[in-house]
Amino acid sequence: MTDNGSGIVSFEDHNSGILRKIHSALHHAPSLVPLVVLTVSVIIFGLLLGSKFFSPFALTLILQQVQIVGIVGAAQALVILTAGIDLSVGAIMVLSSVVMGQFTFRYGMPVELAVACGLCCGLLCGFINGFFVAVVKLPPFIVTLGMWQIVLATNFLYSSNETIRSQDIAEIAPLLQIFGTKFEFGGAVLTGGVIFMVGLVFVLAYALRHTAWGRHVHAVGDDPEAANLAGVKVKQTLISVYMVAGLICSFAGWALIGRIGSVSPTSGQLANIESITAVVIGGISLFGGRGSILGMLFGALIVGVFSLGLRLLGADAQWTYLFIGLLIIFAVAVDQWIRKVVS
Repeated sequence: MTDNGSGIVSFEDHNSGILRKIHSALHHAPSLVPLVVLTVSVIIFGLLLGSKFFSPFALTLILQQVQIVGIVGAAQALVILTAGIDLSVGAIMVLSSVVMGQFTFRYGMPVELAVACGLCCGLLCGFINGFFVAVVKLPPFIVTLGMWQIVLATNFLYSSNETIRSQDIAEIAPLLQIFGTKFEFGGAVLTGGVIFMVGLVFVLAYALRHTAWGRHVHAVGDDPEAANLAGVKVKQTLISVYMVAGLICSFAGWALIGRIGSVSPTSGQLANIESITAVVIGGISLFGGRGSILGMLFGALIVGVFSLGLRLLGADAQWTYLFIGLLIIFAVAVDQWIRKVVS
């Protein structure tokens, strides 16, 4: 209760004050929601399963399962931060892995050079996406939908739908499987792909928060016209984002070889949907300009925790999709609420 100076007594709305504080915290740290959901999920499954879930092996198994989604999700997150979307990330990932394998085994190219060609393949695909979005000004959804179909067809036509076996890679080009190298620490098992994923997330988190390029990415996603008036080179920023995303996808293709051991043109079919799921659950706004790469990692880990936890409980796999679907709707609803209060 307060006196406003005119002799009229007014009552403060404490509930409104609490909501305002919660909104402010979520607006400045959008990764808080997925972090809380992840923590609660781990605690619940830990209580239900005990040491079966709370073991170093089980917890690091989650990291191994989400490493590809986490890497591709980082690429997707960059694009969505600019208020775009990239439906071609999975196809670019697989094509890059196929290029690395085919250049090594079909043409006898040194594996180091073949890997470089695979990385350049992802970079080129990203540049094409960025050019049509930034310069030709086509909608990102249409551009990347078309690129997804083109890259998918190119992948099958070029590879003749043939898989390069794990045994052949291990004998002739073990460098292709380097991301599958395992490291054990007191029962915990990490792979090169997991270490790369975590390192990538922290590098991108630093770049987005502490570099001019990162601030430009957020500015373009928030309001491209205002960013242009402020001196941001919007076209160059967009092209660079799609190129970086393409390069990350090619690294994901390399990590995919290490994960499954072979080069398969049919792998990674759900990478597009899984990456978008991780981004949305991770609190990154589909309208651009707000969110963090770290939140995307939390989102990927939430999916991994639910998948492993429910499997250990003996539940049907469909329950995982049900809970993840609910989390997606919840995450978008929270984002809409935050944007509504801001406006």
